[in-house]
Amino acid sequence: MESDTLKGSFVHLHVHTEYSLLDGASRIPELIRRTKELGMDAIAITDHGAMYGVIDFYKEAKKQGVKPIIGCEVYLAPGARQERAEVNGIRYYHLILLAENQVGYRNLVKLVSLANIEGMYYRPRIDKEILRKYHEGLICLSACVAGEIPKAIIQDNPDHADELVREYLDIFGKDNFFIEIQNHQLSEERKANIGLIDLARKYGIGLVVTNDLHYVNREDS
Repeated sequence: MESDTLKGSFVHLHVHTEYSLLDGASRIPELIRRTKELGMDAIAITDHGAMYGVIDFYKEAKKQGVKPIIGCEVYLAPGARQERAEVNGIRYYHLILLAENQVGYRNLVKLVSLANIEGMYYRPRIDKEILRKYHEGLICLSACVAGEIPKAIIQDNPDHADELVREYLDIFGKDNFFIEIQNHQLSEERKANIGLIDLARKYGIGLVVTNDLHYVNREDS
């Protein structure tokens, strides 16, 4: 979160705070302060499988005059959420969900709650069944290289990646589903991005560039 070259034109939509346990190092007041310093008007919170920090985040963002975007990087089961088993070596995928409005916020709370009550297997997981049921008011990003679509591309399964894009479009519609692109100089990301951009072009889906943000300052890494 260092550069000031994108002032006013970039919003972080993939953000982990101290509430991403054992993963995020960003304390909310410092995160919002740095966001404002960089001239960014808004920022999201997308902690892993949890929404513990949402209220503190919302209040602090409002206090400092930054627009809060409420979200979560949910864990998605490869099959039914109730099945406590791996599928082809996969326990879960990542998926970014952002609340577009009050309906979306309530649906996000419902999904995260069900993940903890019904889908716990190493991590609290949702599945496509409840994603379809509670998708209204949510914006979906395809996530990092741990996402279902990027992983299919990395594993040289373009037909499956294509099928997954159509499935997410069916759930969210073209206005609420976006392909997420990240570049942290990782070989897996470079491979995934080529396929992701091709899929976005093929289906006319918007691209969203994100950083997988886990700390406020470079020296915190």
